[in-house]
Amino acid sequence: MSRRIIVSSLAGATVLGAAGAYAFAAQASESGPALRDATANYAAPAEGRDGSLTFTARVSDDSGVRDVKVLAWPDSMQQAPTKQEMAAVESAACTPSGGGAAMCRYTVPVTGSDVAESPGGVWNVAVLVTSKDGGNAFVPRAAAFTTGL
Repeated sequence: MSRRIIVSSLAGATVLGAAGAYAFAAQASESGPALRDATANYAAPAEGRDGSLTFTARVSDDSGVRDVKVLAWPDSMQQAPTKQEMAAVESAACTPSGGGAAMCRYTVPVTGSDVAESPGGVWNVAVLVTSKDGGNAFVPRAAAFTTGL
């Protein structure tokens, strides 16, 4: 599964709802990374301008956060991406916020071509958090958003 195909095919003709919302917490042990306050906001392209998808989350681990991988995928897909597939996708930009925590943000443009090639409906955002000590947490449905058909 190509990361650009999935991420680039994110559009729909209209935004039925932006969505921040399913803020699923990663189930992690005391020493594993955690993901909180995850949101995804989608804006469809309009005449003369690109749209975008922006994902934000607060991540933390006792040792600090090394990397946060982000992948949007359509709910209509047979299966969610796997933890192994997440290793090859793009990373969010993270800003340390103290105590092993960081605020992470990932933004990707959505063009008119993306809209033409993408399924509408519900999309999920999968996240793989890796801590500095090598621990990780995989959340296949960290946030969701809806696009029009």
